[in-house]
Amino acid sequence: MQVTAKNWPYPRWIAHRGAGKLAPENTLSAFRLGAQHGYRMFECDVKLSADGVPFLLHDDTLDRTSTGQGNGGDQPWSALAQLDAGSWFSRSQAGEPIPTLDNIAAFCQRNGCFLNIEIKPSPDTDRLTGEKVADAAARLWQGQAVPPLLTSFSVAALEGALAAQPGLPRGLLLDSLWEGWLPAAQRLGCIAIVCDHSLWTAETVAQVKAAGMRSASYTVNDAASVQRLTALGTDAIITDRIDLFTPAD
Repeated sequence: MQVTAKNWPYPRWIAHRGAGKLAPENTLSAFRLGAQHGYRMFECDVKLSADGVPFLLHDDTLDRTSTGQGNGGDQPWSALAQLDAGSWFSRSQAGEPIPTLDNIAAFCQRNGCFLNIEIKPSPDTDRLTGEKVADAAARLWQGQAVPPLLTSFSVAALEGALAAQPGLPRGLLLDSLWEGWLPAAQRLGCIAIVCDHSLWTAETVAQVKAAGMRSASYTVNDAASVQRLTALGTDAIITDRIDLFTPAD
């Protein structure tokens, strides 16, 4: 399936890092919990190990969310695979491993779930990470009805994804409306803009729609913001609060 802004197959509700703050982020445990709450689309952060394996980690460093230390991208997968990514969260999650993108693809395909891959490069690896993550996504979802949505704050990472796999859908992540953001998204062939939810106004939603793109928001954790974004006509909501919001579609 060729995903475009007009041919948009993704549900409105997306579980942030698997299950928000209810499980260790970016782990299969989190994805399982999100699915138990009825979520059928997930967001996760993917970077490369030193030997080129795409794996899930939000921060540059391992320290906050695993038993490892230092930059995750500086270590080979053989070392990363030994780390505990659950015990920082709770004793009951001890032993939960860091997953690879291959692991997450298998989960999504077994359970009929959609995926938003945020390309999260380690320092000074933006374009390479975009290329390799896009190549991995194309390989892992080959023959599947709906490919993952690739997003990034990094223009260079999206340039790499575009060059490597132009057929995969892309979205530009924004934490501010920096000068030239819309032309950059158009140049990158993006089908979506994913903003900090506070940035959406009637004007910015209209701009994005006029440019033929979808509008999505992160990270939306209160009912008032959901109501505002719904009234504005935005298309997707990324949330930590899988316990508060029941996905409607």
